Amino acid sequence: MITKTYSSFFKELAKNNHKEWFHANKKRYENEVKVPFLNLLEELLATLTEWDNRILPDAKKAMFRINRDIRFSKDKAPYHTLLKAGFSPNGKKSVLPGYYLGIDAQSIHVGGGLFMLRPPELKLVREHIAKNPKALIDIANAPSFTQNFGKLKGEKAKRLDKALLPIAEKTDLIYHKQFYAMAEFPLDPFYGSEELSKEVLNHFEAIRPLNTYLNTAFN
Repeated sequence: MITKTYSSFFKELAKNNHKEWFHANKKRYENEVKVPFLNLLEELLATLTEWDNRILPDAKKAMFRINRDIRFSKDKAPYHTLLKAGFSPNGKKSVLPGYYLGIDAQSIHVGGGLFMLRPPELKLVREHIAKNPKALIDIANAPSFTQNFGKLKGEKAKRLDKALLPIAEKTDLIYHKQFYAMAEFPLDPFYGSEELSKEVLNHFEAIRPLNTYLNTAFN
């Protein structure tokens, strides 16, 4: 279970984000941060792999590295101040829709859908929306979705292919270049609680219809 020691580590890392401090506290990271996070991922995967058997049942493969890629970043801090994981068919870096979890010192970030879309995949998704815009509208307006996430999120294009303009009259969701949901809530009520995995899965359940709909675009 995730406890206050998880938060303490990341609060201290935020003030000491360099290799010397991290190496001196490596055992804390392994025992108080990484292990409980992986245990949580295992709990989530037990359900997620039932929903979609293409999701890999390996918590370590779902977790992103704590090391930051600083090659092209002005911020040279070597470590992320949170742990995060992605659950998508064929792996966390898949182009297919999936689920996201991030936990920092104070907050839990839960989301899913499609965030990084290349032009070929975006074309497929928009063509799919054009065939059945009402289904996406209904998903985005469903009480379970709006109560957990508000509106469907994502950057929007300023222009649209002329062939899709009739669909835009039905819904401006066709302008999206990303199709995802994201919520944030406090971590401290869940210290040492078995309710954390249930709360995350409740959010994932609200995203599941969106992912099912988006997956169809790639079939």
